[in-house]
Amino acid sequence: MKVVVSIGGSVLVPEPGADRVSEHAAVIEDLVADGCRVGAVVGGGGVAREYISAARDLGANEIELDQLGIDVTRLNARLLIAALGSESVAAPAKDYEEASEALRRDDVCIMGGVAPAQTTDAVGAALAEYIDADLLVYATSVPGVYSADPNEDDDATKYDSLSATELVDVIAGLEMNAGSSAPVDLLAAKIIQRSGMRTIVLDGTDPDRIARAVRHGEHDGTDVVPEGAGEEPTYWASDEDEREQEQER
Repeated sequence: MKVVVSIGGSVLVPEPGADRVSEHAAVIEDLVADGCRVGAVVGGGGVAREYISAARDLGANEIELDQLGIDVTRLNARLLIAALGSESVAAPAKDYEEASEALRRDDVCIMGGVAPAQTTDAVGAALAEYIDADLLVYATSVPGVYSADPNEDDDATKYDSLSATELVDVIAGLEMNAGSSAPVDLLAAKIIQRSGMRTIVLDGTDPDRIARAVRHGEHDGTDVVPEGAGEEPTYWASDEDEREQEQER
């Protein structure tokens, strides 16, 4: 099974420290031990926003600000690489071809940002499409996709399941409202729609939620189900399969 996990910077590194990074690395290592081929894309989070805000006050233009954000995502990616050690590549991949080659070597592929005007949300979706992943997981700081920003609207409704087309419509509506925050951006949603990629959006602050979603499809987030998809994918293990795997270990 090939899986891409897009981890928000505020999820992986809410503040400088090793604990959260180590916990996420341990989940990735366990998935690899289960036979998964894993690509991880890391965001910039609050640290990136602080640098961008300071640079904007200093007169940097938008491309320069984007490049600064990319640099921070790659620093966060290097933290994850350090936690994984020999399980992963030595440095963040700078493009999708390099990332794909790492996965062919059975390395854990780690990426940050790639190009200005493109978020790591979009990088995660593009990497998943490029390697023909079985599953894309967005580990965010919110429990899923909502009809509105749940931090601003008490009546916001969480979607348990959406088609890719519905995801695009929901995200487009959120992005048109100034100040609203969406769990993934519009470009990422459109890539998911184009590729027909099975996707899960969940709260990844507890990394064990990522493991359960990848192994069994069990989560409290939002499933984005490709149009025409049938029953649950066969790569999701049943509880009985999991028990057998544990006994074999």
